[in-house]
Amino acid sequence: MTEPLFRDDAYLRDCAASVVAITPEGGIVLDRTVLYGQGGGQPGDAGRIVRSDGSALEIANTVYGPDRAAIVHLPAPGVALPSPGDRVRVELDWEKRWPRMRVHTALHLLSVVLPYPVTGGAIGEGEGRLDFDIQEAGLDKAELTEKLQALVDQDAPVSFRWITDEELDANPGLVKTMSVKPPRGSGRVRLVEIEGIDLQPCGGTHVRRTGEIGRVTVTDIEKKGKQNRRVRIRLA
Repeated sequence: MTEPLFRDDAYLRDCAASVVAITPEGGIVLDRTVLYGQGGGQPGDAGRIVRSDGSALEIANTVYGPDRAAIVHLPAPGVALPSPGDRVRVELDWEKRWPRMRVHTALHLLSVVLPYPVTGGAIGEGEGRLDFDIQEAGLDKAELTEKLQALVDQDAPVSFRWITDEELDANPGLVKTMSVKPPRGSGRVRLVEIEGIDLQPCGGTHVRRTGEIGRVTVTDIEKKGKQNRRVRIRLA
């Protein structure tokens, strides 16, 4: 199992680790990492792994293994791989992670502005989108932007806590997403809370306060089927 340090501290940019295994595809499994494993609509982190002699290999993407216990670091093609047991340092590409954290938190706020079932979502580079199960159209970009920015400007604290699977089962209303289920299997589920605004299960990385999101705009509203509306946002 890889210890996902990013769940406890999304601002942690590096850590010491040990190589646990090399996958048949050439992925690197570590005992701990600061790199987020792709999932929940959020891309996997990029970064690099630095060996004890100072040499480094670039990590192009980070994903979960088949059992979701191991996090696999996928290096750029053609690099020399470390060996199991090697001590290394993992360094996060912060410039890529930081906008994703801001977008992810902004999407949680968007789900408050539009309190409808979420049928899908994705986080890009400085942008993101949510799909909503909405029967009626008539959504206005300017109005949604104003409401979303008003929540951002509250500068509300963002925190997390853990509940058991049984507690989540007893409170199904916490789950807003119809297509993406909360990460389960360990007996507990991580809740992300935006104080006084939102509470929902999420394994992704977020900012500490909504004010860190900055200016955000609803850029497009698309019709994706009879009852599906795709709402896109972008950081200024």
